[in-house]
Amino acid sequence: SYNVRNARGMDNETDFDRVAKVINDIDAHAIAIQELDSATERSNGLVVLDELAKRTNMHASFNGSIDYKGGKYGNGILTKEKPVSKKGVALPGREEKRSVMIVELEDLVLCCTHLSLTEEDRIASIDIIKQHTEQYDSKPVFLAGDLNARPDSQEIKDLSTSWIMLSDIEDPTFPSDKPNRVIDYILLKPNSQFKHNIIDRKVVEEPMASDHRPLWVELEIEWNK
Repeated sequence: SYNVRNARGMDNETDFDRVAKVINDIDAHAIAIQELDSATERSNGLVVLDELAKRTNMHASFNGSIDYKGGKYGNGILTKEKPVSKKGVALPGREEKRSVMIVELEDLVLCCTHLSLTEEDRIASIDIIKQHTEQYDSKPVFLAGDLNARPDSQEIKDLSTSWIMLSDIEDPTFPSDKPNRVIDYILLKPNSQFKHNIIDRKVVEEPMASDHRPLWVELEIEWNK
């Protein structure tokens, strides 16, 4: 998961190559990405996720949360394989509307979101995401993104009752130059059909490419026979 802030780094330079290198170095099968412009004036008409997809040789799936300056602004997912299906679901946000992008691959489902700055909206969003992932009962379902909530918050506690926390809640992700807060997460929906084993997990020490640090989890799934 990576909040890329439109590829604008801590030096206020927009650099698609720099962000793409971070993604390529991680070499993930799928990555949830937040804060993406699509054909806005701010991004000079460029679709930021497509720019990253070209540089990483991955498939791009984008969902706009709001209309913004001639285009859209929202979340996206990059995958090494072509998705089987994808959909965007609107979520509440008082300061700005939010959404979750759900991409189904052959062997897994990845949900990418960037939740509201308002606690009540985040709590409501968790219920909506739960409803829209109930149909995927034969594949591992992951939730990743910038949840704008700390590990000791009520919403993360609520979320942890119906999802398994995979990322390290002791390893801060924001701000990238001197991280002191955990607000980015990767979770797995429990499923009695398989067991999971965390092989490795990490917050990448990348202080410049965005205002968030990326995080990843390597997981092994063992299906029950």
